[in-house]
Amino acid sequence: MHVLSKRRLQEFWHRHPAAEAPLRAWHAMMRGKRYGHPHELRADFPAASQLGEGRTVFNIGGNKYRLVVTMRYDMGRVFVRHVVTHAEYARLAMAGAL
Repeated sequence: MHVLSKRRLQEFWHRHPAAEAPLRAWHAMMRGKRYGHPHELRADFPAASQLGEGRTVFNIGGNKYRLVVTMRYDMGRVFVRHVVTHAEYARLAMAGAL
């Protein structure tokens, strides 16, 4: 899968250094795969949650962080929408911003 944009991941791990290793691992796994359907994704990421409209939430770093992406299985692309702490995710969800 082609991940757009790695820059958001990097910006987040510069603010939260403990997130760097798990985000790099997620990125490496995504780049090495080609998922055609959410069921295939769940085989590698069983804790991933589907929000609808192609949006998927990954628990990163033992659920300390959340990564919200839009999966375009047909194009082989992953668009990074939000990289946030668990608390920030809760605020976004309450505001309906996901």
